[in-house]
Amino acid sequence: MRIPAAGVDASPVLDLGPAADGTVEVPSVADADKIGWYDKGVAPGQTGPAVLIGHFDTVKGPAVLKNVSKVKVGDLISVARADGKTAEFKVRALEQVDKSAFPTQKVYGNTDRPELRVITCGGELTGGHRPDNIILYADLVA
Repeated sequence: MRIPAAGVDASPVLDLGPAADGTVEVPSVADADKIGWYDKGVAPGQTGPAVLIGHFDTVKGPAVLKNVSKVKVGDLISVARADGKTAEFKVRALEQVDKSAFPTQKVYGNTDRPELRVITCGGELTGGHRPDNIILYADLVA
């Protein structure tokens, strides 16, 4: 998975499932340099929203999406697929939301075309945690 604007070149992509509390798993602190794919959704390049998740930082320091603020509308994201092809996406929108108001339907709801969501944490540290999520919305272009 590559996001050139943010200096991200991460592999392998981890498989993530549902967490015990009903939310989506996130990569472990030990895997803070990797991106995870929510494997209960579609694969990148298939019709629907493929969801990738990575850390902004952890207790051990900066992580794979530490430079997410450098990503702008129009930037490209590439994801190597299991079939050997690469899915290319163009960022359509960026959103920062309070985790308590996470837009579940907007992120995980069905779409009629291949789309990508990349999710990380954001906001100023409060009690050792970041209160927001930063979400990149991208559309398949190749």
